[in-house]
Amino acid sequence: MTTDETIASIRGHAAYQAACDVLRAEHDRTVQDIITLTEIPAPPFAEEKRAAAYLDMLRAHGLEEVAQDEVGNVMGLRRGFGNGDILVVAAHLDTVFPAGTDVRVRREGTKLFAPGVGDDTRSLAVNLAFLRAMDAAGIRTRHDILFVGDVGEEGLGDLRGIRHLFATHPKRERFRGFLTVDSPEVERIVTGGIGSRRFRVTFRGPGGHSYAAFGMVNPMYAMAEAARSLAAIRVPREPVTTHCVSVVSGGTSINAIPETVTMEVDLRSASAEELSKLERAFLAGVEGAVAAENMAREGTIRVEITPVGDRPAGHTPNGAPIARLAAAAVAAEGYSPSFEWSSTDANIPMSLGIPALRIGSGGRGGRAHSLEEWIDVEIEGSLRGMRASLATILAVAEMELA
Repeated sequence: MTTDETIASIRGHAAYQAACDVLRAEHDRTVQDIITLTEIPAPPFAEEKRAAAYLDMLRAHGLEEVAQDEVGNVMGLRRGFGNGDILVVAAHLDTVFPAGTDVRVRREGTKLFAPGVGDDTRSLAVNLAFLRAMDAAGIRTRHDILFVGDVGEEGLGDLRGIRHLFATHPKRERFRGFLTVDSPEVERIVTGGIGSRRFRVTFRGPGGHSYAAFGMVNPMYAMAEAARSLAAIRVPREPVTTHCVSVVSGGTSINAIPETVTMEVDLRSASAEELSKLERAFLAGVEGAVAAENMAREGTIRVEITPVGDRPAGHTPNGAPIARLAAAAVAAEGYSPSFEWSSTDANIPMSLGIPALRIGSGGRGGRAHSLEEWIDVEIEGSLRGMRASLATILAVAEMELA
């Protein structure tokens, strides 16, 4: 069958239609799952409480081999009939918000407002809804499906959860594909993984009084020159490549030459080659800035460069079967699918040559990574997107159509 025929066969199958009926009947339960999980804090590197709750949910849904691994990922297996490969379907547990953030959900009509409600808590609940629908409809797939709630997707988490899964899971050799359900919009299918390298650069000097010690080396000047050097680096538009000095800190008083200053830097590219080239140019700029300050004044600046993030670049070709199936499933619901680049958990399998995508959880949302993050759980819009992603999962896992 062609891609379009495969999706049409799934959508026309009585079991799929029964599953969609279950999604509709249990919509309120899905919304309640979103609220319940959102109100369990999951700040960076502290996802334990939400992971424990999600582990219990996976266990209650009758999955096999329900477990938590060493870094905190929770998972369970829905066995297929083919005794063969495994499709990983994931959503990340962590949010960008620090401990102490008010994560109570506010409801206004069909909209839910709360930090992390859409990125990526909705997807955790939607994956549970998919499980219930598949089970109630008696859907069978050729391939096993490993449902995962993973840690460390955001920020300095550096994709540590999925990185660990693909490096250590005892059945990793059977992983045939990967779908991360992340954020609501289903029409935006991510096939490209933007790579990133992140550094914390600390400049140290002897310090001193701003007036009495004038003429001593100043770490702030070295840092400023390093930042200016990075700003001057020309990068290509294609493959898209970017750089940013994003956080600076240091100093003790307005009338003191600082002893220590720090900047954090984010380098990104769709190309591993361009990313490496940018990294080399950045590091050369830091070295040059330190040397220039040491030549200009008395004393010595020392620099410490600490890598704090390394997300590999990768790409699932737009013509790959997994991408064509996702696009067909999205189009069948009346959306206009687009293939895009981003930085998600899918970067890890993409970099390993394993077919991988980011797909959506359905509905709409906005203001992600802000305290006013919101999603719309209006039933028709939500179900429309959920049907598209469920059809994608079933197509990649090879739903039994006989």
